[in-house]
Amino acid sequence: MEDTLTSRKPRTRDDLLFDGLINGILLFVLIVTLIPLVYVVMVSVTPMGEKSSLFLPPTQWSFSAYIELLKQPAMLRAGLNSVIITVGGVLVSMIVTVLTAYPLSRRDLPGRKIISGLILFTFLFNAGLIPLYLVIRDLGLINSYWALLLNGAVSVYNLFVMKNFFENLPDSLEEAARIDGASELQILWHIVMPLSKPILLTIGLFYAVTSWNNFFDPILFFSDREMMPLPVILRDILTGLNSADYAESTSNTTSHPEALKMAAVVLTTLPMLLIYPWIQKYFTRGTLTGGVKE
Repeated sequence: MEDTLTSRKPRTRDDLLFDGLINGILLFVLIVTLIPLVYVVMVSVTPMGEKSSLFLPPTQWSFSAYIELLKQPAMLRAGLNSVIITVGGVLVSMIVTVLTAYPLSRRDLPGRKIISGLILFTFLFNAGLIPLYLVIRDLGLINSYWALLLNGAVSVYNLFVMKNFFENLPDSLEEAARIDGASELQILWHIVMPLSKPILLTIGLFYAVTSWNNFFDPILFFSDREMMPLPVILRDILTGLNSADYAESTSNTTSHPEALKMAAVVLTTLPMLLIYPWIQKYFTRGTLTGGVKE
């Protein structure tokens, strides 16, 4: 340890300038990222009659905008729809991705390169919007949650990241399990899955964020307003809060219209912000290990 410390080269002026430049860029990105978030939160808790400010918090904090939004049946219904789409989407996507990535990670799989090439082809050349809509319509999935769950069941990028992670696992563990008589499904469930916790949580987060923020597909496949998720309702609130129809339904509101808009933004983004810290320690490891092929 002492040899390592004594042999460390002294930092030159260029090293210090480089570190200062990197820290300055990171600080700039942090400020640019935080200012809109702080502004949204400050406006959402500003009471009626008080002017909101970008840099000063309100003199009195009011959560009436959140309470009013949570009393709206449309908001609660949209939240439930988003939960169904996100939970169902993550379950379907993880099952399909794991069961596709694991066989492709086996080097003795017949036709492995051809199958991987065909999957990669769909990533590079998309069929387009109209064929996708016609397929969903002919399957009878219009106004069905399955239209979103099946459409986003597999991400090719996530599939290959998970495949690379499986390829980096020690072969000796699986060979020992095979000698003991374990089947491929038993090896996957009892050996591979417990060792793949970082990549499973990382890919699960990718799918969860994608499903939660899905805005375009519900508009394309749902004509029933009762099935719309939070992003669509948020769009309606942000663009239609001052319209005559919405003003009638909120004529008795005690919150500023801008506070209602910002509170809707916070409620829509809050679930993903709460989930990320719980799996942050696995995120970097899962991304690096799956993204780099040894």
